[in-house]
Amino acid sequence: MKRTTGVVAITSAAALLLSACGGESADDDTADAGSNVDSAEETAAADDSDDAMSDDAAATSDAGDAPAASDGTSLVIWADDLRAAALEDVATTFEEETGVPVTIQVVANENLREQFKDSVGAGAGPDIAVGAHDWLGELVQNNVVAPVQLPADLSEQFTPESIEAFTYEGQTYGVPYSVESLALIRNTELAPDEPASMEELVSAGAQLVTDGETELVMAQQLGQEGDAYNMYPYLAAYGGGIFPLLEEGGFDSTEVILDSPETIQGAEKIAWLAEQEALTVDLDGSNTIPQFIEGNTPFLISGPWAIEQTTEAGIDYAISSIPNFDDGGETTPFLGVNGFYVSAESQNPQIAQTFVQEYVSRADVQISLYEAGDRPPALIEAYDEVAQDNADIEAWGLAAEGGTPMPNIPQMNAVWGPLGKATADIVSGQDATERMGTAQSEVESAL
Repeated sequence: MKRTTGVVAITSAAALLLSACGGESADDDTADAGSNVDSAEETAAADDSDDAMSDDAAATSDAGDAPAASDGTSLVIWADDLRAAALEDVATTFEEETGVPVTIQVVANENLREQFKDSVGAGAGPDIAVGAHDWLGELVQNNVVAPVQLPADLSEQFTPESIEAFTYEGQTYGVPYSVESLALIRNTELAPDEPASMEELVSAGAQLVTDGETELVMAQQLGQEGDAYNMYPYLAAYGGGIFPLLEEGGFDSTEVILDSPETIQGAEKIAWLAEQEALTVDLDGSNTIPQFIEGNTPFLISGPWAIEQTTEAGIDYAISSIPNFDDGGETTPFLGVNGFYVSAESQNPQIAQTFVQEYVSRADVQISLYEAGDRPPALIEAYDEVAQDNADIEAWGLAAEGGTPMPNIPQMNAVWGPLGKATADIVSGQDATERMGTAQSEVESAL
């Protein structure tokens, strides 16, 4: 779909929307759309106007407001506060070019998934929602989202993993904008050289502990209840994992492989890391990053969310892929992908499709979203542009290469708890083979 074609088509739709509001002709409104907007602040303030169809390009509602629902008079987008702010410029551009008003509703990130699902299930909700790819299977099963028809030439402009993340049973349901994964964050003052393997990392970290320079070999989130997300790079290092990968992409949810020889081999590496005191259940979400920024360990395995605290602490750091094992085990992190969904109950389905296909896929839009969230863009052109001037983003992108998108199938809800607890028990000394066998049974029973 060429962008000009979309604009022509959507202008007709805009005429219908604007004529429904009464007043001037559709042609005049389309020509003048957005002309009175001077700033995002004025746009937000205009939301209080009695005239719901003012010429402002984007109305932003606060998270405390009653969620705006699609009613056919504007394009309604739900997003958290960071993404909402990043969308204001593209919303302005969208109205200027199409004449269609945009309402951006701020919804707290922790509530967005459930509110989106429940509202659409009740026949309401937004036209578009911004969220994580691993919501997808549940949203499809509950008839919440509509397929997004991405032309092949457009799909190829994104990283393959990001498109795979928004694909379910052969159908694409969203347009991705960012990719994130775990990586190794290294204190370059304590560890100047990047370790060539996990064994080398453990050796270097242990030596610093022996020398009294640090307290921990490595910091990685685990906790008493375990952490399947953080332990997955090791579980998948020898070809194992949770569900088998399908040749066409995605996962075979009919089979669980937690007790497969390949996954158990990865679990044995978790046990080895614990024996080397590189993993401990004493580190959880509350104290893992602080250990690194306080200089108590040279190595942190975490994600982009750790960088702000690291920078504020004045730590000189470098980012690289999680090292592989000397015996050929290739650590494989989960990928988290964020993107734009189109509601199955959208009152403006064609307009919503045009927005996600033709505007979200623009490099400038992807870069604006990157600037808000500091995650590598999913659009290759945008990533290349950002990576030229940002070594961190380049490193995060390289760390994500070869990663596996978190399963977007509903069956994963039965996995996180049992598998997480199994990893904690293995670190605490339980036999890897026996404990993974128990986890296998627990997940199969839950399914």
